[in-house]
Amino acid sequence: MRVFVTRQVLPEGIAALRDYATVRVWEGDWPVPRDVLLEEAAECDGLLTMVTDRVDEAVLANPNLKVVSNYGVGYDNIDVAAATAYGVPIGNTPDAVTEPTADLTFALLLSAARRIPEGERYVHDGLWQAWDPTLLLGMRVTGATLGIIGFGRIGQAVARRAQGFNMRLLYSGKPQPAAAELGAQHVSLEELLTESDFVTVHAPLNDQTYHLISYRELALMKPTALLINTARGGVVDPTALYEALRDGVIAQAALDVTEPEPIPLDSPLLTLSNCLIVPHIGSATVSARIHMGQQASENVIAGLLGQRLPNCVNPEVYERNA
Repeated sequence: MRVFVTRQVLPEGIAALRDYATVRVWEGDWPVPRDVLLEEAAECDGLLTMVTDRVDEAVLANPNLKVVSNYGVGYDNIDVAAATAYGVPIGNTPDAVTEPTADLTFALLLSAARRIPEGERYVHDGLWQAWDPTLLLGMRVTGATLGIIGFGRIGQAVARRAQGFNMRLLYSGKPQPAAAELGAQHVSLEELLTESDFVTVHAPLNDQTYHLISYRELALMKPTALLINTARGGVVDPTALYEALRDGVIAQAALDVTEPEPIPLDSPLLTLSNCLIVPHIGSATVSARIHMGQQASENVIAGLLGQRLPNCVNPEVYERNA
Protein backbone atom coordinates (compact mmCIF):
# COMPACT_ATOMS: atom_id res chain seq x y z
CA MET A 1 0.00 0.00 0.00
CA ARG A 2 1.06 3.59 -0.60
CA VAL A 3 0.73 6.69 1.57
CA PHE A 4 1.48 10.27 0.56
CA VAL A 5 2.51 12.83 3.20
CA THR A 6 1.95 16.33 1.86
CA ARG A 7 4.74 18.17 3.77
CA GLN A 8 8.03 17.35 5.41
CA VAL A 9 7.39 16.52 9.06
CA LEU A 10 9.65 15.32 11.84
CA PRO A 11 10.64 11.78 10.80
CA GLU A 12 10.09 10.36 14.28
CA GLY A 13 6.41 11.15 13.94
CA ILE A 14 5.80 8.98 10.89
CA ALA A 15 8.33 6.22 11.52
CA ALA A 16 5.66 3.63 12.38
CA LEU A 17 3.81 4.39 9.16
CA ARG A 18 6.70 3.02 7.12
CA ASP A 19 6.11 -0.45 8.63
CA TYR A 20 2.72 -0.62 6.92
CA ALA A 21 3.11 1.19 3.62
CA THR A 22 5.46 2.74 1.11
CA VAL A 23 5.56 6.36 2.21
CA ARG A 24 6.32 9.27 -0.11
CA VAL A 25 6.84 12.69 1.46
CA TRP A 26 6.50 15.91 -0.52
CA GLU A 27 9.93 17.50 -0.19
CA GLY A 28 9.14 20.98 -1.41
CA ASP A 29 9.50 24.03 0.80
CA TRP A 30 5.92 25.11 0.08
CA PRO A 31 2.55 23.35 0.28
CA VAL A 32 2.14 20.57 -2.26
CA PRO A 33 0.87 21.84 -5.63
CA ARG A 34 -2.70 20.98 -6.47
CA ASP A 35 -1.80 18.86 -9.49
CA VAL A 36 0.65 16.78 -7.45
CA LEU A 37 -1.92 16.21 -4.71
CA LEU A 38 -4.46 15.00 -7.26
CA GLU A 39 -1.92 12.69 -8.90
CA GLU A 40 -0.89 11.18 -5.58
CA ALA A 41 -4.49 10.79 -4.39
CA ALA A 42 -5.28 8.82 -7.54
CA GLU A 43 -2.53 6.31 -6.77
CA CYS A 44 -2.45 6.16 -2.96
CA ASP A 45 -4.30 4.17 -0.33
CA GLY A 46 -3.83 6.85 2.32
CA LEU A 47 -3.10 10.56 2.63
CA LEU A 48 -1.55 12.42 5.54
CA THR A 49 -2.52 16.02 4.83
CA MET A 50 -1.91 19.50 6.23
CA VAL A 51 -4.33 22.33 6.97
CA THR A 52 -2.97 24.05 3.84
CA ASP A 53 -4.26 21.25 1.57
CA ARG A 54 -7.71 21.45 -0.01
CA VAL A 55 -9.13 17.96 0.30
CA ASP A 56 -12.31 18.10 -1.76
CA GLU A 57 -14.35 15.76 -3.90
CA ALA A 58 -11.69 15.63 -6.61
CA VAL A 59 -9.25 14.21 -4.08
CA LEU A 60 -11.71 11.97 -2.26
CA ALA A 61 -13.36 10.32 -5.28
CA ASN A 62 -10.43 8.02 -5.99
CA PRO A 63 -11.48 4.38 -5.51
CA ASN A 64 -8.17 3.27 -3.94
CA LEU A 65 -8.27 5.92 -1.21
CA LYS A 66 -9.00 4.31 2.15
CA VAL A 67 -8.18 7.04 4.67
CA VAL A 68 -7.17 10.69 5.08
CA SER A 69 -5.67 12.02 8.28
CA ASN A 70 -5.08 15.72 8.87
CA TYR A 71 -1.93 16.81 10.69
CA GLY A 72 -3.74 19.04 13.20
CA VAL A 73 -6.93 19.31 15.18
CA GLY A 74 -8.79 21.50 12.67
CA TYR A 75 -10.19 20.02 9.47
CA ASP A 76 -11.95 22.94 7.80
CA ASN A 77 -9.73 22.26 4.77
CA ILE A 78 -11.52 18.94 4.18
CA ASP A 79 -14.94 18.36 2.64
CA VAL A 80 -16.07 15.96 5.36
CA ALA A 81 -19.52 15.43 3.83
CA ALA A 82 -17.95 14.36 0.55
CA ALA A 83 -15.54 12.07 2.39
CA THR A 84 -18.44 10.38 4.16
CA ALA A 85 -20.30 10.00 0.89
CA TYR A 86 -17.29 8.26 -0.62
CA GLY A 87 -16.78 6.12 2.46
CA VAL A 88 -13.45 7.68 3.42
CA PRO A 89 -12.82 8.15 7.17
CA ILE A 90 -11.12 11.40 8.12
CA GLY A 91 -8.74 11.61 11.06
CA ASN A 92 -7.24 14.47 13.04
CA THR A 93 -4.80 14.93 15.94
CA PRO A 94 -6.69 16.64 18.77
CA ASP A 95 -4.68 15.57 21.81
CA ALA A 96 -1.28 16.53 20.43
CA VAL A 97 -2.04 20.23 19.94
CA THR A 98 -3.95 21.01 23.15
CA GLU A 99 -1.21 21.93 25.60
CA PRO A 100 1.19 23.75 23.26
CA THR A 101 -1.64 25.83 21.78
CA ALA A 102 -2.84 26.74 25.26
CA ASP A 103 0.75 27.69 26.14
CA LEU A 104 0.98 29.98 23.12
CA THR A 105 -2.40 31.52 23.91
CA PHE A 106 -1.13 32.57 27.30
CA ALA A 107 2.19 33.67 25.83
CA LEU A 108 0.34 35.99 23.46
CA LEU A 109 -1.91 37.24 26.25
CA LEU A 110 1.02 38.09 28.49
CA SER A 111 3.15 39.49 25.66
CA ALA A 112 0.44 41.85 24.48
CA ALA A 113 -0.81 42.77 27.96
CA ARG A 114 2.69 43.66 29.16
CA ARG A 115 3.75 45.14 25.79
CA ILE A 116 6.77 42.87 25.48
CA PRO A 117 7.24 43.23 21.68
CA GLU A 118 7.14 47.01 22.01
CA GLY A 119 9.67 46.85 24.84
CA GLU A 120 12.02 44.68 22.81
CA ARG A 121 11.88 47.14 19.89
CA TYR A 122 12.36 50.06 22.28
CA VAL A 123 15.63 48.59 23.53
CA HIS A 124 16.93 47.63 20.08
CA ASP A 125 16.10 51.09 18.72
CA GLY A 126 18.36 52.63 21.36
CA LEU A 127 15.54 54.51 23.07
CA TRP A 128 16.09 53.15 26.58
CA GLN A 129 17.92 55.96 28.33
CA ALA A 130 16.63 55.67 31.91
CA TRP A 131 13.96 54.01 34.02
CA ASP A 132 10.67 55.83 33.50
CA PRO A 133 7.63 55.37 35.77
CA THR A 134 5.25 55.92 32.83
CA LEU A 135 7.07 53.84 30.22
CA LEU A 136 5.13 51.09 28.38
CA LEU A 137 2.34 50.77 30.91
CA GLY A 138 0.41 47.58 30.28
CA MET A 139 -2.62 45.67 31.50
CA ARG A 140 -2.95 43.79 34.79
CA VAL A 141 -3.50 40.07 34.19
CA THR A 142 -3.85 38.70 37.72
CA GLY A 143 -7.45 38.89 38.85
CA ALA A 144 -8.75 40.05 35.46
CA THR A 145 -11.72 38.50 33.64
CA LEU A 146 -10.92 36.08 30.83
CA GLY A 147 -13.61 35.19 28.30
CA ILE A 148 -13.08 31.92 26.43
CA ILE A 149 -15.03 31.45 23.19
CA GLY A 150 -15.22 27.69 22.70
CA PHE A 151 -14.59 25.52 25.75
CA GLY A 152 -13.27 22.31 24.23
CA ARG A 153 -9.88 20.77 24.92
CA ILE A 154 -7.84 23.90 24.23
CA GLY A 155 -10.27 26.30 25.86
CA GLN A 156 -10.22 24.20 29.02
CA ALA A 157 -6.42 24.01 28.95
CA VAL A 158 -6.29 27.82 28.76
CA ALA A 159 -8.67 27.97 31.74
CA ARG A 160 -6.32 25.79 33.77
CA ARG A 161 -3.49 28.22 33.10
CA ALA A 162 -5.69 31.17 33.99
CA GLN A 163 -6.40 29.67 37.40
CA GLY A 164 -2.77 30.34 38.29
CA PHE A 165 -3.44 34.03 37.70
CA ASN A 166 -6.61 33.99 39.81
CA MET A 167 -8.64 35.11 36.81
CA ARG A 168 -12.42 35.17 36.68
CA LEU A 169 -13.41 32.77 33.90
CA LEU A 170 -16.34 33.09 31.52
CA TYR A 171 -17.01 30.86 28.52
CA SER A 172 -19.49 30.67 25.67
CA GLY A 173 -20.50 27.82 23.40
CA LYS A 174 -21.72 24.41 24.41
CA PRO A 175 -22.00 23.87 28.19
CA GLN A 176 -19.19 21.63 29.42
CA PRO A 177 -19.15 19.44 32.54
CA ALA A 178 -15.51 20.40 33.23
CA ALA A 179 -16.52 24.03 33.75
CA ALA A 180 -17.52 23.58 37.37
CA GLU A 181 -14.16 22.10 38.34
CA LEU A 182 -12.36 24.89 36.50
CA GLY A 183 -14.52 27.59 38.04
CA ALA A 184 -15.75 28.82 34.66
CA GLN A 185 -19.19 30.37 34.22
CA HIS A 186 -21.25 29.66 31.11
CA VAL A 187 -22.63 32.89 29.61
CA SER A 188 -23.88 34.17 26.28
CA LEU A 189 -21.37 35.44 23.77
CA GLU A 190 -22.68 38.97 24.27
CA GLU A 191 -22.20 38.83 28.04
CA LEU A 192 -18.73 37.37 27.63
CA LEU A 193 -17.67 40.14 25.28
CA THR A 194 -19.11 42.86 27.48
CA GLU A 195 -17.55 41.71 30.75
CA SER A 196 -14.15 40.33 29.76
CA ASP A 197 -10.81 42.10 29.97
CA PHE A 198 -9.29 39.44 27.73
CA VAL A 199 -11.16 37.44 25.09
CA THR A 200 -9.58 34.33 23.59
CA VAL A 201 -11.01 32.45 20.61
CA HIS A 202 -10.98 28.63 20.51
CA ALA A 203 -13.95 27.85 18.28
CA PRO A 204 -13.56 25.66 15.18
CA LEU A 205 -14.07 27.27 11.79
CA ASN A 206 -17.32 26.25 10.10
CA ASP A 207 -20.36 27.88 8.52
CA GLN A 208 -21.68 28.92 11.93
CA THR A 209 -18.44 30.47 13.22
CA TYR A 210 -17.16 32.20 10.08
CA HIS A 211 -16.67 35.87 11.07
CA LEU A 212 -18.28 35.12 14.42
CA ILE A 213 -16.29 38.07 15.72
CA SER A 214 -17.12 41.03 13.52
CA TYR A 215 -17.54 44.74 14.19
CA ARG A 216 -20.76 44.30 16.16
CA GLU A 217 -19.07 41.87 18.55
CA LEU A 218 -15.91 43.94 18.85
CA ALA A 219 -18.01 46.99 19.70
CA LEU A 220 -19.44 45.10 22.68
CA MET A 221 -15.98 44.67 24.19
CA LYS A 222 -14.36 47.04 26.64
CA PRO A 223 -12.20 49.73 25.02
CA THR A 224 -9.35 48.43 27.19
CA ALA A 225 -9.85 44.80 26.09
CA LEU A 226 -7.44 42.45 24.33
CA LEU A 227 -8.56 39.87 21.74
CA ILE A 228 -6.47 36.71 21.24
CA ASN A 229 -7.06 34.25 18.39
CA THR A 230 -5.19 30.93 18.19
CA ALA A 231 -8.06 29.03 16.52
CA ARG A 232 -8.66 29.87 12.85
CA GLY A 233 -8.30 33.23 11.16
CA GLY A 234 -11.74 33.11 9.57
CA VAL A 235 -13.50 33.21 12.95
CA VAL A 236 -12.52 36.90 13.17
CA ASP A 237 -13.40 39.41 10.45
CA PRO A 238 -10.02 41.04 9.65
CA THR A 239 -11.51 44.24 8.23
CA ALA A 240 -13.66 44.74 11.32
CA LEU A 241 -10.70 43.98 13.56
CA TYR A 242 -8.53 46.55 11.80
CA GLU A 243 -11.21 49.22 12.14
CA ALA A 244 -11.79 48.39 15.81
CA LEU A 245 -8.07 48.56 16.63
CA ARG A 246 -7.52 51.70 14.55
CA ASP A 247 -10.43 53.54 16.16
CA GLY A 248 -9.80 52.45 19.74
CA VAL A 249 -12.93 50.31 19.96
CA ILE A 250 -10.68 47.71 21.60
CA ALA A 251 -7.14 48.21 22.85
CA GLN A 252 -5.17 45.32 21.36
CA ALA A 253 -5.21 42.04 19.47
CA ALA A 254 -2.79 39.12 19.43
CA LEU A 255 -3.13 36.64 16.57
CA ASP A 256 -1.54 33.31 15.73
CA VAL A 257 -3.90 32.85 12.77
CA THR A 258 -5.17 35.24 10.11
CA GLU A 259 -7.52 35.48 7.15
CA PRO A 260 -6.02 34.94 4.63
CA GLU A 261 -3.02 32.98 5.75
CA PRO A 262 -0.23 33.89 5.47
CA ILE A 263 -1.24 37.48 6.00
CA PRO A 264 -0.43 39.69 2.96
CA LEU A 265 2.35 42.19 3.57
CA ASP A 266 -0.01 44.98 2.51
CA SER A 267 -2.60 44.03 5.14
CA PRO A 268 -3.59 47.12 7.15
CA LEU A 269 -3.32 45.03 10.33
CA LEU A 270 0.46 45.06 9.87
CA THR A 271 0.46 48.86 10.12
CA LEU A 272 -0.86 48.81 13.68
CA SER A 273 1.36 48.86 16.75
CA ASN A 274 -1.46 47.37 18.84
CA CYS A 275 -1.77 44.17 16.81
CA LEU A 276 0.69 41.36 17.56
CA ILE A 277 0.83 38.67 14.85
CA VAL A 278 2.85 35.45 14.80
CA PRO A 279 2.91 32.83 11.98
CA HIS A 280 0.54 30.03 13.09
CA ILE A 281 2.91 28.46 15.62
CA GLY A 282 0.38 27.26 18.17
CA SER A 283 1.59 23.66 18.11
CA ALA A 284 5.18 24.45 17.16
CA THR A 285 7.13 22.50 19.74
CA VAL A 286 9.29 19.50 18.90
CA SER A 287 7.35 17.16 21.17
CA ALA A 288 3.97 18.32 19.86
CA ARG A 289 4.95 17.96 16.21
CA ILE A 290 6.27 14.44 16.82
CA HIS A 291 3.07 13.57 18.68
CA MET A 292 0.96 15.01 15.83
CA GLY A 293 2.80 12.83 13.35
CA GLN A 294 2.29 9.78 15.54
CA GLN A 295 -1.44 10.44 15.97
CA ALA A 296 -1.89 11.10 12.27
CA SER A 297 0.04 7.93 11.46
CA GLU A 298 -2.10 5.90 13.85
CA ASN A 299 -5.18 7.10 12.00
CA VAL A 300 -3.70 6.22 8.60
CA ILE A 301 -2.53 2.78 9.75
CA ALA A 302 -5.97 1.97 11.14
CA GLY A 303 -7.58 3.07 7.88
CA LEU A 304 -5.21 0.95 5.81
CA LEU A 305 -6.04 -2.08 7.95
CA GLY A 306 -9.79 -1.49 7.73
CA GLN A 307 -10.00 -0.60 11.42
CA ARG A 308 -11.77 2.29 13.11
CA LEU A 309 -9.62 5.42 13.30
CA PRO A 310 -8.51 6.37 16.85
CA ASN A 311 -9.50 9.99 16.13
CA CYS A 312 -12.21 10.11 13.49
CA VAL A 313 -14.12 13.31 12.69
CA ASN A 314 -16.80 11.55 10.61
CA PRO A 315 -17.70 8.39 12.55
CA GLU A 316 -20.94 8.17 10.56
CA VAL A 317 -18.81 6.77 7.75
CA TYR A 318 -18.72 3.45 9.57
CA GLU A 319 -22.51 3.24 9.60
CA ARG A 320 -22.49 3.95 5.88
CA ASN A 321 -19.89 1.27 5.27
CA ALA A 322 -21.55 -1.33 7.49
